[in-house]
Order: sequence, then structure tokens, then C-alpha cells
Amino acid sequence: MQVSRPSRYLGGELGSICKDDVGIEVRMALAFPDVYEVGMSHIGFPILYNILNSLDWVAAERVYTPWADMEQWLRDNQQPLCSLESTLPLNQFDIIGFTLQYELSYTNLLTMLNLGEIPLRREQRNENAPLIVVGGPCAFNPEPLADFFDVALIGDGEEAVVELVELVRRAKQEDWSRKKLLQQLAGREGFYIPQLFDISYQEDGCVETITPLQQGYDKVRRRFLNDLETAPFPTRPIIPFMETVHNRVALEITRGCTRGCRFCQAGYIYRPVRERSPEKIQDLIAESLENSGYEEISLLSLSTGDYTCIEPLLQQLMAKYVDEKVAVSLPSLRVGSLTPELMEEIKKVRKTGFTLAPEAGSERLRELINKGISVEDLLETTHNAFQLGWRLIKLYFMMGLPTETDTDLQELIELAAQVKRSGKGTGGHDVNVAVSTFVPKSHTPFQWEEQIGIEETLRKQRLLRDGLTKKKLRFKYHGAESSFLEGVFSRGDRRLSAVLERAVELGCRFDGWRECFDFSLWQQAFADCDVEPGWYLRQRDEGEILPWDHIDCGVPKEFFLAERHKAFVGTATLDCRDGSCHGCDLCDFKELRMRQIDSAQDVAIVEKESPVVVEQLTRVRLKLSKQGRARMVGHLEYLKMFQRAVRRAKLPIRFSQGFHPMPKISYLEALPMGVSSEAELVDLELLSHVPADQVLDGINIQLPEGFKIVESEIIPWKSPSPSASVASSCYCVPLPESLSENLSDRIVSFLDADQVLVSRVKKGIEKQIDIRPDVLELSQVGAELHIELIKGSPLQVAANLLEIEVEVVRRLGMRKTGITLKG
Repeated sequence: MQVSRPSRYLGGELGSICKDDVGIEVRMALAFPDVYEVGMSHIGFPILYNILNSLDWVAAERVYTPWADMEQWLRDNQQPLCSLESTLPLNQFDIIGFTLQYELSYTNLLTMLNLGEIPLRREQRNENAPLIVVGGPCAFNPEPLADFFDVALIGDGEEAVVELVELVRRAKQEDWSRKKLLQQLAGREGFYIPQLFDISYQEDGCVETITPLQQGYDKVRRRFLNDLETAPFPTRPIIPFMETVHNRVALEITRGCTRGCRFCQAGYIYRPVRERSPEKIQDLIAESLENSGYEEISLLSLSTGDYTCIEPLLQQLMAKYVDEKVAVSLPSLRVGSLTPELMEEIKKVRKTGFTLAPEAGSERLRELINKGISVEDLLETTHNAFQLGWRLIKLYFMMGLPTETDTDLQELIELAAQVKRSGKGTGGHDVNVAVSTFVPKSHTPFQWEEQIGIEETLRKQRLLRDGLTKKKLRFKYHGAESSFLEGVFSRGDRRLSAVLERAVELGCRFDGWRECFDFSLWQQAFADCDVEPGWYLRQRDEGEILPWDHIDCGVPKEFFLAERHKAFVGTATLDCRDGSCHGCDLCDFKELRMRQIDSAQDVAIVEKESPVVVEQLTRVRLKLSKQGRARMVGHLEYLKMFQRAVRRAKLPIRFSQGFHPMPKISYLEALPMGVSSEAELVDLELLSHVPADQVLDGINIQLPEGFKIVESEIIPWKSPSPSASVASSCYCVPLPESLSENLSDRIVSFLDADQVLVSRVKKGIEKQIDIRPDVLELSQVGAELHIELIKGSPLQVAANLLEIEVEVVRRLGMRKTGITLKG
């Protein structure tokens, strides 16, 4: 293929929404500055996509950063970056909204603007250019990007994004200037307009003043969603063709955390705690599973174990979906919230790895960061986990925390060894230790602290690696250079915009991907712009104006300073869930307040009514066509897509036995990517009888564009599998005129040969294979080459006959036209 993983760029997934132009007044591109499979796993995107597309006059579409090969293809063919839904070029949208999840994605944002033929810098764009909006956690210090965007949405976006499109709609109707639109947005809570603030710097490089240029616009207060219970959630998710990072029903059960870990930005910028009720959670999950066919539910929160009703909720969900082979996972668990009963429930679906985050190895440092985990609690938890059947425990730590010494790191090594020893006598006790470098973040008590540099990071990593290896513990760590760069931008200012622009010119992309990150290019960019990056890692003075001081996260700077002082004397701040208010001044205790479920006992749990199934084993054979964009869906992606369609069709499919039960569905051997088909076979094993035409209709409704079942029949239970049933397959290749010359002679030579050897490279090893035995018939019919094969790839045969590369053949539009069954 010209590009790897083409299903990244197909669009047309089930659940995606493509509106025509009729009645559309505002078009917004939701842009994720990373590849499709990462962006599709982000929970915020589908929420905004659903909210915006529920408005008749708005069309919201998606766009992701193309991988290097696709970027090159776009540039070589002078094609702009387009949305997935309508393939509209990026520069034709009214608004482009980027989510900022990670500082090392900033170069991808600029690359997307460039590929969309949009000038990078705000002052270079005209009145007709799209409005560039950013949001997400990194928007709480958006200053390194401030010269590139028009608006930053600070805080929760569910309600604010509607106000945004309403104002843009009004601006278009009343022919406002860009300046007036931005002034109007500045009057709404949560919208930061960087050009309405002037920043000056002292000779030593520190910020001297942050001067507002619009009266009354001194600070930008974060936007709050008061109640998660009534917040919209998309129960008709987009079902990707490819396997994404998190391919499951992911439901936010709680937003916010009040544990008060002093390093954790999310714990402060997502306050207060707002919980969904178990009834609402169950309703949303039931609808989402019905509309998706997913095999896993993930209950999301900054600390899922702290959810008030987690144990009864988990018990009910697992009992409800056990027969449907749907697993339930809790990705964020905290030692203090793990009761033996909760661990017993988790064990039923998660035995491969158990993840805990002590964050610091010594009791002293855990007190400093307000983690509140004792060694005794940790070891009791890990011992119970090993005893309940887990064989691997993963521990997450940070190094480079304020006041850390080598003694603290030695305690980290010893603590990890104690965790390993806690599994003795339980049948297995592997421990993985992952250590990241502490990166101070804005809007935290540690926003003033120094970050260790590259050399010190490498020294500490060597110390840990040597010590952990001696204890027979596996060690993983973040790259020193990437952590350095993250630190520069996490507390950076507007002067870094020139560095970003230069880095993109030099070729920096996907800096969060180890295989793409090139620190030497960044070093050149900093040097070219005369910027000393290490300066941004320094300790800040408490009286210093910070680049993000005009962004109000709801928690005042004075609170962060008080927490910083408490850290250095080892004073704990208790969780305000327990009734002890932090005094962070965020809540008004009326609308904006902590919203928790009262108690687990008072919750009415929705019970499942299990249908009575009379077992009557039935085998149904389907004939399926694969046309258009579907031909670019890979074989493994096709299998997963079809399994989920069967789930959504609610057919009584049989499952295999074992810990990972799989639906009993059989397919033909893999069709080469890029080849369309009119004759794919699929066999379903059902627990009870369903008429063949009902199976056909039920699945066809659930299939995405390009896939269609054209025939269905009940076959004997003991029938051979689809692959074993096929005697031969027929293919047709359209022939360009230049390739038709002397083809008939080459066909005769091929058929007369005893063997035809071709080279195939697999896993980097070149092998010679004989393709002659699998070819039954070859013929030229007009401007087409017809091939009949017993098995194997028709691409190799056609490439040999036409004397061209396999990838060229793939682009000719080959199609599978039929099959001949045995007997």
C-alpha cells in the first residue's frame, strides 16, 4: 500500500455522522493532534461530537494527524488535509477545535494546520480563515501556542462548545468582524483570547507584566459543568474499523478528585467531585453496548475505587453481563480504596496485571506529595492480589520529586522488592516497576519547583536500573530527553512559539512516539531561535508572575502556596470527601459543589431479565460482498467489525470456552487489502434456531457502508468450515492498455511452467515461493485478466504476469468475483 494502516483515513464508520449542506450554518472540525487510533480512544471527543451534531444547523466532523507516510502522500499529490466525514478540506471549516492532552503533541497541531493550508500564526490569517480553538488539560497553560490559536476553552466543554457555535453562527448572520467575535467570546466564562493580553518580560527572562487589553477581562475563569448526572453522553458511539488504543464502552462515572496529591494537575483542574448515579451509569452502559457490540466496559475516573457505590455497581454490572461475555475494567485504582471485596470482584475480569501507583518510594516523599499510602497498606494489598490469583503487579513511581535524595531512590528499590516478596507462597510474584520523571505542572502546589535535567535524569535511571536488576525486578522508564521537552512546554511562555514553528520546519512530528522523537532537531530549533530550554526547568520564585497567572482554574494561587509550604513540613491535607473542606475556595456550595451519591444502600440497582433460550444448535452460512472503502479494511479489522455487528444484531451466538471466550464465527482465508469481493463466506454457530433471512436482515442493518450480506442459508451442523468448503476462487484485474501487450504469451508460458518462483519478504526475511500449483486457470477477457486460484494471493500471480510490483497491482482495482464450492 502507499500508506500503512489505511483504515485510519477511511471514515464511514458505523455511528459516524455525515450531514449534507442543507440547513448547515456552522461547520466545526474536531481535531486530535495524534493518529486516529489514539484520538478515537479519547473520551471527550465523542461527547462533543454528539452534542454538536445534535444541533440541526451544526456539522461536526473529525480529523486526526496523518502518519508520516500519509503526510508525504498528501504533500506529493498537493492534497489538503480533509475531514473523515465529508472529506472537506480543513481550511473550509468555520471552526477547528484542537484538544491538547499532551505537550509533545504541539508539533502535530502545527503540522495539521500546515497540511490544511491554514497559515500557522494568527496574525497571518485573514477574516475568512477558520477560528482556531484549543481545549483540554494543556489549555490551562496554552502560552507556548498562544501565537497560533484564536481561542482557548478553559475547563469543561459540554455547555461552552454550544455557546461557541452559537456565537459563530450569529457572527456569520450579522457579518461581524473577527475582532468583534473574539470580543464577544471574551465576555463568556471560560474563553481565553490571547490577543487580548499583552505580555512583557524582564531582562532576566521572567514575565514582567500580563496586561489585559479589554476592560474587565483581567482573568479567564475556568468553565464548570455543575452536574455530571444530567450531562449528555453518546450512547451511539462511532465504531472504528481498526483496533484503537481503547476500543470499548468507556464511561466517566466520576469527574474530579479531592485526594489533593500535590503533583497532580488533574486533581485541581477537574474539581469538584461529581458522580453519576448507578442507575444512570447502568442505563448509559446498556444503551452503549446495544449500539456498539463492544466486549468490554471501562468505568473511568481519576480514582475509580473512590466512587461511592463502586462495589455494588461492579457486582451488578458483572452479574448482568456475564452471559454476554462482556468484561468490566477499572483502569484507575488506589491502594486506599481497594477493599478485599472489591479486589475479589476485579479478579474475575483482570488477572493479567494489577497496577498500583505509590508514586514515591519513601514514606517521607509520600507525605510531601500528600499521597497518603503507607507501606503496610501497600503490602497488604499486593499480598491479597497475589493470593487472589494475580501473577504480575505493576508499580508506578516518579523520580526527581522536590527534595528527593538517592536514599529515597534506594527506598523505592527496597519497597518494590518488598512487594515482590509479598507474593511468596502464592504461586507467582512478578513485579514491573515503571518510573517517570517528575514534570511540574501549572495550577499545582509544585508549579514553582525545579525539574531535574537530562544528565541528572540519566544518573537516577542508572541507579534505579542497577538496584532493581539486582532484585530481579523489571524496570521501565520515560526517555530523559522527552521528559525534558515536556517540562519546557508545560511551564513555557509565548517565546516558545518560534521554537515550535522552527521544530516543525525541521521535521519534528509525533514527539510523544519514541520511534519518531529526534531530540537533535529540537536542540537545533532552540539554538536557531536563541532560546535556552533549561531555563524553563528552573525553580520559580514564589513572588514571580507565572505565564499562566491570568488563567483561573478556580483554585487560587494562595491555596497552592499554602499547600507548598505544608508539603515541606510534611503536613497532610485530608480528602474533603470525608467532610474536611480543603478551603480551596472553588465551591459555592449551591450550584458548584461536590455531588456524591448518598450511600450504596439507598441505590436501586437495575436487575437484568434473562431471556429463556431453548438450545437448538444452528449453523448459518452467509455470503458477503466487500466493496468501496470496505476493501481497504484489513482482515483482522474485518473480523472484529463483523463480531461486533453480530453482537449488535442480538443473535444467540455460541462462544468458545476458557478465560477469553470468543464468538464461534468462521471466515475464509484473508482477502488481500485493496481487493474488493463479491463472494466472502462467513459461518455462524448459533445456540438456537434463527431463520436465515432474519440473520441476513439483522446483520445487514448493523454493517457499515461497503459491507453487505447477499445470501444466507442454514447448513448442516457438521459442515466443513468456509475455507475447507471452497475449491477455488475467481479474480478479475482491470488492465491498463500499457500492460495488455504480450499478455497472452505470458499466460501461456505461466500455465506451461512446472514452477513459477517469486520472492516474498516476511518479517524481514526474503523467501522464494512457488505460486504455480495454486493457479487453475488464467485468461485475458477484453481489458481484464481473469485468475482462478485454489488458494493463495492473486496479487503475486497478477504481478508476475504483468511484470509489475505487487503494490501497483493492488491499485488497479482487483476484485474477487466468485467461488466454487467443493463437491
